[in-house]
Amino acid sequence: MKAWKHFKTITKHRHKVILHCMKAGIFWQGLFHDLSKYSPTEFLAGAKYYQGTRSPNEKERETIGYSLAWMHHKGRNRHHFEYWTDYNPATKLNTPVKMPAKYLAEMFCDRVAASKIYMGKDYKDTCPLQYFQKSTARKVGMFHPDTADKLMYLLEVLAEKGEEEAFKEVHKLIKEGY
Repeated sequence: MKAWKHFKTITKHRHKVILHCMKAGIFWQGLFHDLSKYSPTEFLAGAKYYQGTRSPNEKERETIGYSLAWMHHKGRNRHHFEYWTDYNPATKLNTPVKMPAKYLAEMFCDRVAASKIYMGKDYKDTCPLQYFQKSTARKVGMFHPDTADKLMYLLEVLAEKGEEEAFKEVHKLIKEGY
């Protein structure tokens, strides 16, 4: 039963991201969004830790101390900021690097879709921004500053002016970069 519910959740999310990517002008990218979630490494953990109200990866972390499914996922999906780290020879540390605009656009689509799926009828256009503002990832330097600033801007446009205006800004981002 949990496996079926997990399948329905990830498929519903993926279809929502595809629609958002179509609005953003990156339809083909949307078609390939999160296909790794159907791989055994991610799907089996997702079914095992499924709760329906949050990512199963959070429950997997709480249970065993890490999420193998997440490590698999972030290494294969360029729309996650965690993918965009590299070794900096000057500092000898792994450092966030600026995401290309098309992956930042997909990340925006992904975050809006995830909020809609997990929040259901309680979703408002302010929800993705509120979630991002609570995130410690941007506060502790896991995001490249330019990437974090641009994502924050897009989420603010969504919260203040709605989806239509936000997707106009996403189109500009893809066309002009940042």
